Amino acid sequence: MNFSTMILLIGAGFAGGLANALAGGASLFTFPALLGAGLSPVIANASNSFALLPANSMAAWVDREKLPARTPATRLKFFCAMLGGILGGALLIFTPAKYFQLLVPALIGLATAMFIFGKSLQRGLGKLLGGGEHPRLCASLLFLSGIYGGYFGAGLGVVMMAVLGATTAWEMRMNNAFKNIANVAANVAANVLFISSGMIAWHETLIMILGTAVGGYLGGSLVKVLPAQAVRLTICVSGVVMTAIYINRYWL
Repeated sequence: MNFSTMILLIGAGFAGGLANALAGGASLFTFPALLGAGLSPVIANASNSFALLPANSMAAWVDREKLPARTPATRLKFFCAMLGGILGGALLIFTPAKYFQLLVPALIGLATAMFIFGKSLQRGLGKLLGGGEHPRLCASLLFLSGIYGGYFGAGLGVVMMAVLGATTAWEMRMNNAFKNIANVAANVAANVLFISSGMIAWHETLIMILGTAVGGYLGGSLVKVLPAQAVRLTICVSGVVMTAIYINRYWL
């Protein structure tokens, strides 16, 4: 690995860790960087999932005191997300590389759209369901979210927050805490499969984790200083640009 590639991975990891701490959307920086480092789309996707796992786990640990009570319904939601992650990871393993490559622009575009319109999605889903508790629907939607998370993962937190906001009566901080732990459950389940299948590019991934750790740490300090709207705008622009780049590369 040359020096410029190392700087790319550390820089993208730093930007991703910072983004995760401030607004989310880390994969819109980290996944394209792994592609730029020369990894195939499938390996880059699996490696990206592993690279962001420590940052996501840290977020889940920090908010653990806000988790909802461990009722049978809550456990069902958690295990549905984890089961979805297993299925999504298995689907990625069995997707031929040439087909996944064609999906890359659409997946990045979808993640960008979810990041931009996440709050509108949550409001629309809430109006459709009329509020209140919908435990079985919540578990089912978390299962589907977990499949997406295991398969690609970018924007998973946005999707889970929309689901939880529309199908539970929990307050927002509790939704966020459960979203974090459900996100980790889906990704850990998928990563067990990725590791056992030899799909993690360890050298590139561990270098990127260094960047995400520093970015995440500094993000915790900068959250009170940097304007949230400016951070979100930067992430959205990055997602749109990356979508355009990969449409040109893989579709045109």
